Amino acid sequence: MSALASEAGADRLAATLDLLQRLVRFDTESAKSNLALAADVEAYLAERGVDYAKVPNRRGDKATLFATIGPRADGGVLLSGHTDVVPVEGQAWTSDPFSLRRADGRLYGRGACDMKGFDALCLAMIPEFQTAPLKRPIHIMLSYDEEVGCSGCLDTIARFGTTLPRPGAVIVGEPTSMQVADAHKSISTYRTVVKGREAHSAKPQLGASAIEAACALIAELYRFGDRLGTRRDPRFDPPFSTIHVGVIHGGTARNILAKHCVFDWEFRGLPGAPRDAALAHIEAYAAGLAGPKLHIETKTETEVPALAPTPGSRAEILALKAAQAERTVTVSFASEAGQFQAARIPTVVCGPGSIDQAHQPDEYIEIAQLESGIGFMRRLALQLA
Repeated sequence: MSALASEAGADRLAATLDLLQRLVRFDTESAKSNLALAADVEAYLAERGVDYAKVPNRRGDKATLFATIGPRADGGVLLSGHTDVVPVEGQAWTSDPFSLRRADGRLYGRGACDMKGFDALCLAMIPEFQTAPLKRPIHIMLSYDEEVGCSGCLDTIARFGTTLPRPGAVIVGEPTSMQVADAHKSISTYRTVVKGREAHSAKPQLGASAIEAACALIAELYRFGDRLGTRRDPRFDPPFSTIHVGVIHGGTARNILAKHCVFDWEFRGLPGAPRDAALAHIEAYAAGLAGPKLHIETKTETEVPALAPTPGSRAEILALKAAQAERTVTVSFASEAGQFQAARIPTVVCGPGSIDQAHQPDEYIEIAQLESGIGFMRRLALQLA
């Protein structure tokens, strides 16, 4: 590497670290607004003369930013990140989670890995993107509410090809240690509410226990989950679709048949598995339990589509070349990638950091991962020139 190239790399890294420090200081937990962060990014884009659009949510307390470098036209590549982070409450942090801390080649802070590190990297690369002779555009999209259902990107996706350019490929920068992931599972989350009839526990025939019915439903869900293991894809860990019940509440006293019980559960499906498979099964089973004294209702809270592999897609080819890799991987988490693919845009997942560090106390990203990301971005820009 020449001295000039080395100096340029150091400048990009310094800019990335500065921007990451700025982004981390904003508490953008999903239950809170991201507008202060968005305003800071807008000022950064305006300083550099970058064309961008702001897409607010219906309440007006959150917004997605969509920036374009290069020709304003359909095609090109969208680099997609999210600005929201998971809560820190109850976690044992050894430093302020909203103040970036550097130690031993790592950068600690909420969102440093998932995924403000990627956001900062994209923004830091803008000066180089602007000087590259791009024939096709590079777009940067920073969304909200990814952590609570991957829905914050949908209003912006709906504008592609009308008020916003339609990308020809998407790279979602979730932490994959800079490996190119071409597939992930879907996730659907549900809340099942069971309403029974109270009675003295000495006379159970006079009522209907919501807890008893909920237990039967949960047991059936897990039996159904066992049957899901018959369809396998060895690229995933675990290699089958899964069901999990995470929360259950119900009852008022030990000697009263419960009038009310609610439980929250999820289905994570392999690509190609019907997203409503578990819901349809449990609703059919619930119909056999319900009666005059017992009412059961399941509500869908979120549905995030899977990312299915599309070998040879434009997104895969561009990302593998930029990553200097020969093969793709899968990831166990869901992301916004499935939403872009559902809009018929070739999509992969590739970003700095390890998902093992995400959502943890003392979340961190290694500086070396950001350096790898800089190389990835430069090689990507060359392909678009």
